Amino acid sequence: MIRAITAADYSQLMKIWESAVLNTHDFLKEEDFKYYKEQIPGYFEHVILAGFEADGILVGFMGVAEGNLEMLFIHNDYRGQGIGKKLIQYGTDHLQVTKVDVNEQNIQAVEFYKHIGFNVLGRSELDGQGKEYPILHMGL
Repeated sequence: MIRAITAADYSQLMKIWESAVLNTHDFLKEEDFKYYKEQIPGYFEHVILAGFEADGILVGFMGVAEGNLEMLFIHNDYRGQGIGKKLIQYGTDHLQVTKVDVNEQNIQAVEFYKHIGFNVLGRSELDGQGKEYPILHMGL
């Protein structure tokens, strides 16, 4: 079930984020993981958030701003069950999602986005925080 996110969900969003990142971003330096963990909660109020519940538990979420999928994270225990695809479908149907920026080194994510119809439109050497994690700009 997809539902809106409230501030009361933020601690669960961080648990999902941490589980997802620790299991998919093996290229991330430890100090950068800590940096992003501190930064992420500050982004929640700047995006439209939607979450996916399984068995009454929030297990995945996405954040959208101006048609750009800013974040999509699925708890590692629930990966591979189609939750990300359902969230993106919701995003394209209801939140005008047409673009996503993804870490080039996150091969699973790049392949996932390609699989559901995104194409690479461009590339940046640095991420949005100026760190050396190349970003692929993808669009539908």
